[in-house]
Amino acid sequence: MLLYKTDDVFLVHADDGELYRLRTNDWDGLINRDDIHDYLGAQLRELSPVGGISPGRIPHLRAPISSQEVWGAGVTYHRSRDARMEESEGAGGGDFYSRVYNAERPEIFFKTTSHRVVGSGGQVRIRQDSKWNVPEPELTLVVTSSGTIVGYTIGNDMSSRDIEGENPLYLPQAKTFDGCCALGPGILVTQEPLAADTAIDLQILRTGSTVATGSTSLLQMKRPLKDLVDFLTRECSFPTGCFLLTGTGIIPDDDFSLATGDEIRITIAPIGTLVNTVA
Repeated sequence: MLLYKTDDVFLVHADDGELYRLRTNDWDGLINRDDIHDYLGAQLRELSPVGGISPGRIPHLRAPISSQEVWGAGVTYHRSRDARMEESEGAGGGDFYSRVYNAERPEIFFKTTSHRVVGSGGQVRIRQDSKWNVPEPELTLVVTSSGTIVGYTIGNDMSSRDIEGENPLYLPQAKTFDGCCALGPGILVTQEPLAADTAIDLQILRTGSTVATGSTSLLQMKRPLKDLVDFLTRECSFPTGCFLLTGTGIIPDDDFSLATGDEIRITIAPIGTLVNTVA
């Protein structure tokens, strides 16, 4: 099932292909349910399909977040380890990321609160004091307050590579700013883990032409998803749950930087495509 948040209602694209409007206005309570899959199934048995709305053209779509925090995990793919080592080499931090990649403890960092997050169709931003900005396409976990993974969405962890590369201690400035994150288009609610070969695809368009692409799969991720959640929730509580970006295996070429007007398209087939433009 795919769960969507709009301006005024919550919609479910059910396994039967139909779209249903839920009878609740409590997003926090809904996505923080450990039994959300069964709960939605029970709701759907009592509802009639919504007419006149295509699942692919839901109006007033919003990021599937309310009061939750967004956190990130870094250096979880071999490609991201190499990129982070290269960008920070001049600052003397070249082997920090290699150590993290091979360590038991992952890199876990705070990304943002919900007011800096946009949904599919919204505008992400690039820092005005940065000259090297990239999207980071990431599978994103929906985690309840008990530490249970109940769903998956697509995340764009916007990053300023030159700021981070100047000094690893600048990571918060490279990662956290207005419009620094996008989530969506909805949440895949499933009781089954995603297939290991699930693909993540990136396409960036500039004035209608493709200027960068990339692809990876969960097979390239080093760390189990549950291990990342276990470290995140080890000493942090999340009363309404949280979102965890799980790292990226797609890094555009070093001579590429985002520009105003670029369109970023991130696809994870079971979830859909997250589409954003750069403000």
